Amino acid sequence: MSVQFKDYYGILGVARTATDAEIKKAFRKLAREFHPDVAKDKKRAEEKFKEINEAYEVLGDPDKRKKYDELGAGWKSGAEFRPPPGAGGFGGHHHRGGRPQEETFEFGGTGFSDFFEQLFGSRMRGGFAGQDNNIAERGNDIEGDIMVTLEEAMHGSVRTVNIRRPEGHSEKSESYQVKVPAGVAEGQKLRVAGRGEAGSGGGQAGDLFLRVRLAKHPDFEVQGHDLIFEAELAPWEAVLGTELSIPTLDGRVNIKIPAGTQTGQKLRVRGRGLTLHGGGVGDLYVITNILTPTNIPDSEKKLWQQLAKESHFKPRE
Repeated sequence: MSVQFKDYYGILGVARTATDAEIKKAFRKLAREFHPDVAKDKKRAEEKFKEINEAYEVLGDPDKRKKYDELGAGWKSGAEFRPPPGAGGFGGHHHRGGRPQEETFEFGGTGFSDFFEQLFGSRMRGGFAGQDNNIAERGNDIEGDIMVTLEEAMHGSVRTVNIRRPEGHSEKSESYQVKVPAGVAEGQKLRVAGRGEAGSGGGQAGDLFLRVRLAKHPDFEVQGHDLIFEAELAPWEAVLGTELSIPTLDGRVNIKIPAGTQTGQKLRVRGRGLTLHGGGVGDLYVITNILTPTNIPDSEKKLWQQLAKESHFKPRE
């Protein structure tokens, strides 16, 4: 099956030789611009945010980026692309026994493109070869990935997922409402009972499983159900202390930076992380990073020189 080639470097607006830091910076800039919570055109922003996230999912992971780069730079965005045999999800498997056939199940509404699913997804495909229709056999489970934003993981949501199933020489499209409960975690599987492959010989259908992949966020890293935010400080803010307004998934909060704060210091903001399954909320950790000014004007340089003369601070003693 051919799909449209995705130019992930073009999506993020970086060169193929971009460093990891440049890729991360480009993602954060674009993700902030097109985050559905802040954009005026929410529908367009939502699609763009998913596309940016997919690009960073690949280019931000060394193994995925290497695999993607092996396809070569000759492909053009939108060109017809047929994945090589055995690539990514293209060579998928199923939960129960049986020899996979060539028919595949394709997903829509999961947040990932067909191109991503073909190369990096975990779609399960197959069926039983040489089945005896007189023997009741349960249908295979099928599986795909679903991109879940941190906001969805926090509050829960209902998503519409489409599945295109092979049916003879044609295909059949079906839509299901999938509940994403508050508190879902990376790698968790959402089960939709009876929506897998049909059984044979009167056997029951298999199930549909959607594996949660938390969308990357421009402001936060995720550790379990805790969120990590990097706060950049000027040297005088670290020395004198200050008050910062920082983002959370439920609006901004003010936190106090104590005098004498060091780079890498961790400040805990209780109850501002992700929802826990079964109740409760994780925490938000603020990691401080003290930045040094560069290319300062002469007037400012004189103040630093004066400070250097008058200060009793000796960092190497």
